[in-house]
Amino acid sequence: MSKRNTQEAKRAARERLKQEREQQAKREKLRRQLVVALSAVGVLAIAAAIGLAVANAGGGGDETDWEAVSAQLEEDGDDADYPVPAHASGEGGLTVLIGDENAENTFTLYEDPRCPSCAGFEQNVGPAVHEGIDNGEFNVEFVFGTFLDNGPNGGTGSKNAVSALGAALDVSPEAFLGFKDALYSEDFHPGGGRDDFGDDDRILEIASTVDELDGNQQFEDAVRDSTFAAWALKMSEKFDADPDVSGTPSVKLNGEMLDTPQDAAGFRALFEANRK
Repeated sequence: MSKRNTQEAKRAARERLKQEREQQAKREKLRRQLVVALSAVGVLAIAAAIGLAVANAGGGGDETDWEAVSAQLEEDGDDADYPVPAHASGEGGLTVLIGDENAENTFTLYEDPRCPSCAGFEQNVGPAVHEGIDNGEFNVEFVFGTFLDNGPNGGTGSKNAVSALGAALDVSPEAFLGFKDALYSEDFHPGGGRDDFGDDDRILEIASTVDELDGNQQFEDAVRDSTFAAWALKMSEKFDADPDVSGTPSVKLNGEMLDTPQDAAGFRALFEANRK
């Protein structure tokens, strides 16, 4: 049995999570105090002082202690209780269904935020997916995996991005779609195995390009406070539990696995050939 699975490790992990949240609260308090104290100083001086103070307080990177969150979920088992984003549904709040819930056809898309092929799919096929949702031709369920965090390059970017997607969904379905598109966009998707999404500051920078999330304190607090970290891990478990899915991106239509289209025309042809 690994150390992580021992009761002592779980207690230690929970303590680290508590300390992490206390440290984050101190950093935010320090940030506010510095803004007030330096309000008479030039803008550049304020920015430099705040940046230095927060850096010295341990900021930057992914603020989530994923080991602690995982240990708590494991200990709670079927009784696990965790924050679920608004606009999520289903068992455990793990159904992210976008579009008319009464649409006759449902696509299910399986993706990992760090996956380069998923980025290509979203850039090439995404507009056709949006069009079909807007026209009421189908709705789309999104299921996110985080297996690339366990790859050779390691990191936490997939988990952190899924948690942030939960924060965006908590704002609105439109904010969720906009943020998802931004994550997978040519401008922001890291590719090459890099772990850019494992940095909360980078996540917020990307989110600032989405109208509903730009300057949205609710969203920023959820990212900084790891509000939907447990939800992200449970979402990853849902992805892993599907026996039909062996990689990303994967596509189902009305529960049937289909070959993944490479462009909008292929997506439309796929839909027309398999729709109800």
